[in-house]
Amino acid sequence: MSNIVKEYNEYRSKMNEKILAQNNKITKRIFNLDTNAYADGGSLDKKTKELIGLAASAVLRCDDCIRYHLESSYKAGVTKDQVMDTLGISTLIGGTIVIPHLRRAYEFWEALENETQG
Repeated sequence: MSNIVKEYNEYRSKMNEKILAQNNKITKRIFNLDTNAYADGGSLDKKTKELIGLAASAVLRCDDCIRYHLESSYKAGVTKDQVMDTLGISTLIGGTIVIPHLRRAYEFWEALENETQG
């Protein structure tokens, strides 16, 4: 696993465990809602839901969210072209301030690709 992907996943897992251990009902419900919102079912498939999440995360400029949706999209079988179209639209909507996030997203996607090729 590439360093950037491994570090992100380890940190995310560690902190999620600590946060959820606090047993806060609101936080647990938000985490559960987030998990269920992106599951297959309803009128949109998982790939589409993840790409929508990716677009919203890019426009809102949340690098952790972008990485989460990139990895989930990758695992769901989204193609690099689909990701780039989504990020292109996100940059159009969000403006040039999104470009640094686009760069980091591209770097993370390449790390995901290298993980399975390496």
